[in-house]
Amino acid sequence: MKEVDLVIRGARVVSVDQIIEASVAIAGEHIVAVGHDDTMPPAREEMRADGLFLLPGAIDSHVHFRDPGYPNKETWKTGSAAAAMGGVTTVFEMPNTNPATGTVEALRLKQKAAESSYCDFGIHGLLGDDTVERLEELLDAGVTSFKAFVGNTFGNLPAPTDGALLEGFEKLAPLGIRTVVHAENSSILQRRQQKMKAAGRIDAMAHLAARPAVAEIEAIGRVLTLAEWTGARVHIAHHSAADSLFLLREAKRRGVDVTAETCPQYLLLNTSHMLKLGGVMRLNPPIREARHNQPLWDALLDGTLDMIATDHAPHTPEEKTRESIWDCDCGFPGVETQMPLMLTEVNRERATLMDYVRWSAVNPARAWGLYGTKGVIAPGAHADIAIVDMQRAGTLSQNRLQSISKISPWNGRAVKGYPLHTLLRGRFVMREGKLVSDAVGWGRTVKGVQKMPTPKPRNTEHYSSAILQTPAGVPATAVPVGAVDWSAA
Repeated sequence: MKEVDLVIRGARVVSVDQIIEASVAIAGEHIVAVGHDDTMPPAREEMRADGLFLLPGAIDSHVHFRDPGYPNKETWKTGSAAAAMGGVTTVFEMPNTNPATGTVEALRLKQKAAESSYCDFGIHGLLGDDTVERLEELLDAGVTSFKAFVGNTFGNLPAPTDGALLEGFEKLAPLGIRTVVHAENSSILQRRQQKMKAAGRIDAMAHLAARPAVAEIEAIGRVLTLAEWTGARVHIAHHSAADSLFLLREAKRRGVDVTAETCPQYLLLNTSHMLKLGGVMRLNPPIREARHNQPLWDALLDGTLDMIATDHAPHTPEEKTRESIWDCDCGFPGVETQMPLMLTEVNRERATLMDYVRWSAVNPARAWGLYGTKGVIAPGAHADIAIVDMQRAGTLSQNRLQSISKISPWNGRAVKGYPLHTLLRGRFVMREGKLVSDAVGWGRTVKGVQKMPTPKPRNTEHYSSAILQTPAGVPATAVPVGAVDWSAA
């Protein structure tokens, strides 16, 4: 048998369907064998993983690495290092950097910054009124997908008009490209925030009051209507409210190609934490009342929600601790803490390891056209693996985060279940709980390995591109209104 680079022996390999005792052989960037220890080929290196679990590397479809534009908050190097430490091997990065990723020139700046990445990555381009004519150009230049900020957030990018959103979906539906949507109604948010500011409300709970669940309900309903009409693929980011889950259930029942994520903060935190931590907890959508927590868990378990993401959104401690809630930047780091937080809940029997693999790896891989290459431990797949100790206990510390942002609502939280090692395409990027510094730059774009299913555009005869063409048999120039003798009618 041909010698391979690495054999991991004695582990328990987790898939969406089962957990089996098996060894894994890796040659170059790929897994070449999964099976009984006796069937493994000779290897240049062997690792014993007795008592440990091998999970497909997590895929986080929602991170903000702030690069270019905000190096005081994060860089690709520090953000991707945090991902590697958290068992995350692939991220999809958001376009609200400076400049926003809505031109090829801005994309080139981001691609250059990403050359220092420890993890593989996709790049969401910006879908807005000013970019809708450049979507194909951005795809050709390396964008993997798009993001529409229907609700306002950091960077204050203008929400696309409904006309631009519809036209964007019309362009992307025939291409099969999925669009992430920040689904909150911007008009509601802005009006309520302005009125509370005028009334002098600067308390932490004012942020939630400005962004009620109805803002999420309305925006999701609107987005799903446009997606269903056009046949476009959409992804609902950071789903936060129990009250809007019915829209996803009904849309999926009708066959709309919609996926949705929630985040650990919406599963595990609520307004009781907001009252204690104030601006540290400010993010969009907001942390909600405790009644929303369990329905989101239930929606993950029944498939209404597809995946876990983090909305990793770092800021400096000073930017998160200002007196007025309106002056506190929105978001906090999460890509490094997601896995231990979720594994802790697995240990508490709120879900199984197989559920977690579905949410963290399999479903994200399917949504973004990566499944088979990523999201699974199987021959032929990239050797993206998180080696996990489910018995290791500890306490999360914001001071130990790889992120520049050393402020987190998870600070001091007890967890049980940690990634000990992270492999990306066969190479250790985190080993024995420590970042492998010379793996910087090992990450690369997933653009070349995406294989989305066949698109299913609908109502194409009503697309903007179609109505600009004069139908056959109709004169190219209309008869002037004034040329008609209406008196003869």
